[in-house]
Amino acid sequence: MLVRLGQEVQEVPRRLAPPDPALADDLIRLEPLTQAYAPDMLALSYDPDVVRFTRVPEAADAAFVEGWLGRYESGWEDGARAGFAIVDAGDGSFLGFAALVHVDLDALETEIGYMVAPAARGRGVAARSVDLLTRWSFEELGLERLELRIDVDNPGSIKVAGRCGYRLDGVLRNLHVKDGRRADVGVWSRLRQD
Repeated sequence: MLVRLGQEVQEVPRRLAPPDPALADDLIRLEPLTQAYAPDMLALSYDPDVVRFTRVPEAADAAFVEGWLGRYESGWEDGARAGFAIVDAGDGSFLGFAALVHVDLDALETEIGYMVAPAARGRGVAARSVDLLTRWSFEELGLERLELRIDVDNPGSIKVAGRCGYRLDGVLRNLHVKDGRRADVGVWSRLRQD
């Protein structure tokens, strides 16, 4: 955002405030991501499905996770991203990661991403996380367009997109994902008016 101060125009960073109260339902709660979740995120980065279907590199290590979490921590300040640990609403155990991966406040759009720990899969954790982030993005942040990018060979995430009201816009063929690997990636979107 640009603000005129006298004769000078300065860019004022647009910050994101963590939701208060926290985004939650009867099963999960989304807590702002911090370095305290480094051990859980490192373990999640070793999961074969996370390696296969996400942008997390195959050789993720503690230094990668520290930098990754740091980018999400600073994302609140510069308005670029918002990361959350998905935790069990009852016992607080770590279930996964959900985020507004790249927020464009000027264009009023974002990409949502998520990863669910293997032990928590099949319980609706991903869909619940996407629903909470979708509602927050539209109702509190005032965004107009949300996007999910899903490897076409990931049927679980494709089901999540459909359950959460996202529509397939098309497929980006042979998109570079990471580590020299290319994949077809479906772009799913949801608009405020959907």
